[in-house]
Amino acid sequence: MEYVYAALLLHKLDKEVNEANLSSVVKASGADVNEAQVKALVAALADVNIDDAVKAAPVAVAAAAAPAAAAPAADAPAGGAKEEKKKEEPKNEEAAMEGLSSLFG
Repeated sequence: MEYVYAALLLHKLDKEVNEANLSSVVKASGADVNEAQVKALVAALADVNIDDAVKAAPVAVAAAAAPAAAAPAADAPAGGAKEEKKKEEPKNEEAAMEGLSSLFG
């Protein structure tokens, strides 16, 4: 996961997402670099327009819906709101994973 974050960070900073830059960011985070994973991610992102992929990802929709789901109803007991939130989280995680998997085909 740290490799994807590093690639997104490089993209956000308008830096080239290549093996050297990706390895540098991962090293700077304190994680060990696996060169095979770096090469695989760079190859997977070669034909991907990251801006379009981020815009199309359902993660943004799930993140926007999370604050509304987290707000308890005025007449609902506090325990009921927590139970509802726990039920909603796996759906948001599943949506996030689907969005990430769409990035890499």
